Amino acid sequence: MAKTLVLAEKPSVGKDIARVLGCKAGGKGFLENERYAVTWAMGHLVTLADPEIYDKRYEKWELNDLPIIPDKLKLVVINKTGGQFNVVKSLLTRNDISRVVIATDAGREGELVARWILEKAHVNKPIDRLWISSVTDKAILSGFQQLKDGRLYESLYRCAAARAEADWIVGINATRALTAKYNAQLSCGRVQTPTLAMVAKREDAIRNFKPRSFFGITLNAKGIAFTWDAASSPSIPKSAEKNGSSVFDEQLRDSVFAKLQTDKNAPVVSGVTAADKKTYPPLPYDLTRLQADANRVYGYSVKDTLAIMQSLYETHKALTYPRTDSQYLSSDLTETLPERIKACAIPAFRKVCAKLSANAFSKSAVYINDSKVSDHHAIIPTEQTPDLTSMSDKERKIYEMAVKRFLAALMPPFEYTESRITVTAGGETFTAKGRKTKSLGYREVFSDADEDETTAEIPNFAKAEKIDNPLFNKTSGKTKPPAYFTEATLLTAMENPAPFLDEADKSLVKTLDAAGGIGTVATRADIIDKLFNNFVIEKRGQEIFTTQKGRQLLKLVPKEMVSPALTAVWEQRLERIAKNSEPPDKFIAEMKEYTYRIIREIKGSASSYVHENLTRERCPQCGKFMLAVNGKKGRFLICQDRECGFHQNVSIITNARCPDCHKRMELTGSGDKKFFVCVCGHKESEEQFEKRVKENGNQMNKRDVEDYMRRQDRDTGNKAFAAAFAKLNEEK
Repeated sequence: MAKTLVLAEKPSVGKDIARVLGCKAGGKGFLENERYAVTWAMGHLVTLADPEIYDKRYEKWELNDLPIIPDKLKLVVINKTGGQFNVVKSLLTRNDISRVVIATDAGREGELVARWILEKAHVNKPIDRLWISSVTDKAILSGFQQLKDGRLYESLYRCAAARAEADWIVGINATRALTAKYNAQLSCGRVQTPTLAMVAKREDAIRNFKPRSFFGITLNAKGIAFTWDAASSPSIPKSAEKNGSSVFDEQLRDSVFAKLQTDKNAPVVSGVTAADKKTYPPLPYDLTRLQADANRVYGYSVKDTLAIMQSLYETHKALTYPRTDSQYLSSDLTETLPERIKACAIPAFRKVCAKLSANAFSKSAVYINDSKVSDHHAIIPTEQTPDLTSMSDKERKIYEMAVKRFLAALMPPFEYTESRITVTAGGETFTAKGRKTKSLGYREVFSDADEDETTAEIPNFAKAEKIDNPLFNKTSGKTKPPAYFTEATLLTAMENPAPFLDEADKSLVKTLDAAGGIGTVATRADIIDKLFNNFVIEKRGQEIFTTQKGRQLLKLVPKEMVSPALTAVWEQRLERIAKNSEPPDKFIAEMKEYTYRIIREIKGSASSYVHENLTRERCPQCGKFMLAVNGKKGRFLICQDRECGFHQNVSIITNARCPDCHKRMELTGSGDKKFFVCVCGHKESEEQFEKRVKENGNQMNKRDVEDYMRRQDRDTGNKAFAAAFAKLNEEK
């Protein structure tokens, strides 16, 4: 009997599909029954070959060998997952396998994972596509009942392959050219370099910012501070610069203040208005907004949040597919909303869910918009009730964030009455606003910490009422520079990079908007992480700064690669390839021409690179002086010679929390002289730390201890921690 082979992207998803389809027999790397065989990749099993595969001389990075542009790029099996590729290939080529169902992640990269495997295995069997946004049993069954013709996704594959080939051609050549010319580990790319440039541009704006003092006046009455309306003041010349309720000229403010002090007439309430207003709920999350909020609220890195989301999607089946750029739901999901509400009615949301369960949901709701859903809808709960006890603390926090936004979107608006009181004094106008809540609406879902609109209710004032004993005060302040980037705000800037365009590129604002910024929701976390790992940006607290290496790199990279416009144009053209409106060959040919041009520019550059972080400590392998770098997870010494590649840890940012300020501490030193240090000044030896953890063990949740051990062992490789916690765990 002919069988269908189902190819999933990861073992966990593959095993879930096999269970739903009733596949119980099998061997290493696959499961099957009389109708189906289910196997899986481990992410990418196949990738584009490195340059040395084409010619052994490319093993050395020589400037004269560039550019490397093969006529046709080759695919190779990734060594560490070669065994699983052989399993998949043997199944694909089995005589009893007549069809293939691609069940990899439903997106551009997932399509590439599967198609490259099929191409490398030289298999050309009929293809169906499983396209689902969650991996619950119900979603899998429904998906298999509505399998799509694989031919509908061939253009998506061509788009993904074109993206990968273009990145290889441009990225490998530019990186090799810079590294070989300046003998420094210099990496550049069409997304990472503009992202680095945005961080540098923000730093320049802060560095060049000149604060200006501004001056205002308040009138205090009944405990309310009324603000002077400088813009409408008859005493301020129209030519004078104003800053909303203030002026930049202190003498002008002082002259108004003196007039008010000497005016014998009591201030009078000249206007009392009240208007009913509504604030509508936010839409459900897309990935970028969720990552940004997780960084802002909890300090999670964008990479960590994506990993947590992937776990909530794959392992816990609590949330839908995370790599989405849409905040809307498709109309066919309307009938599933009651079941999703029921599934997420955990204690924190039980009251709200009970209210919503009585509602009827319309396909004309604001959050329903088929035209704004491309590959995937917004991130929402699945119809499957999750096991909260199996979630880590981080997973639960992210799950609750997503559920809050989902429930809020389904709720009515926040309704309030806004009062506006106007007081006239000495010919000057002062105003105050207040708010009285009529109906909490969607805000019932959020705690006070989530909502920052806290305008107070205003006391009663009557029109023509006189203000006795008015108290006027001078106020002043200074204009503030823009804030340094955090991971959250950098993500937002990548999505909307138009403010960082040079004047010459302003015409491309629409292109950037159409492309959705630089990078994609699926790649931005990796891009930011890569910039940290290449030591071109660093963190100080939550704020991001360029390093000296990063600053120099921007001067050495061809100018075209620095602008966000380049990658925006790329993404727009890739989208055209996905829609069959542009042939991929044309795009790749232009990328090759572009590569020849930038390599000529790098080779002809008269610039030089200076290691400004050079230490006096010599490399134990080659004897050259080492470089001091601040990585995302600590401080390191690395050899300045890229061919040597030696590096060692100086200190590591651990998951251990300071007992005083609760910030993450660094582990520094070696051997018996290891110390935990905190930015607040706290310092303790490793022995003292382990003793404190043991003494406080009765206050720690067993799951937290196990999670801490796992993360600590992975992130730092420090076996002493693992041993200490293991002993503690045994005692518990």
